[in-house]
Amino acid sequence: MNRKERLEAFKKIDIYPVTCRELSGGRSNIKVLDAVLAGGAKIIQLREKDWEKREIFELALEFRKRTLVHDALLIINDHLDIALATEADGVHLGQDDLPISAARKIAPDLLLGASSHSLEEALGAEKDGADYVNIGPVFPTKTKKKLTRFLGPDAIAEISPKLKIPFTTMGGINQKNIQDVLEKGARRIAMVTGITRAPDIADRVRALREMILKISP
Repeated sequence: MNRKERLEAFKKIDIYPVTCRELSGGRSNIKVLDAVLAGGAKIIQLREKDWEKREIFELALEFRKRTLVHDALLIINDHLDIALATEADGVHLGQDDLPISAARKIAPDLLLGASSHSLEEALGAEKDGADYVNIGPVFPTKTKKKLTRFLGPDAIAEISPKLKIPFTTMGGINQKNIQDVLEKGARRIAMVTGITRAPDIADRVRALREMILKISP
């Protein structure tokens, strides 16, 4: 797919699973991937902050094979080179990663997502050329151990109307509090432990998707 086709596919997603082997209850990332695809997810982000690049690359190759079978988008966290080398659909960049404008020069056809922790960062990423921004962390989360400031659901209602590009929300969202972010306008919900620690991941993904689709069919 080209960038336009990928962006159209991205606009249609609902749940946005994100990997973390350490927080997957002893299950491998491949088992998590297979389960979320079985549950109907149409995107996954491969995110392993502490792994060596070679290990991420080899796993990304397998992720690419399986996501293609299910017509699902594959986003690589942080590593633009791995995204390009494995023919992934996009890369998600944090505030300390390669700037969006620089990444666009290298990868004109990839989806470029950007983390944002404030209105200013979200608008800055949009101006820089991001295809989507993530608003978060919304609630306390095990994937952001050093952070002490969390935005809360009201930030979604504050930030999202000012954006012209799609947005996701992330950070401590789970089956119990997802309604709080949906009520503030979120429709693309990124999750790690809310999915990876579920007893039955496929069933959890189906249940979460149903909750989202009830509000935004």
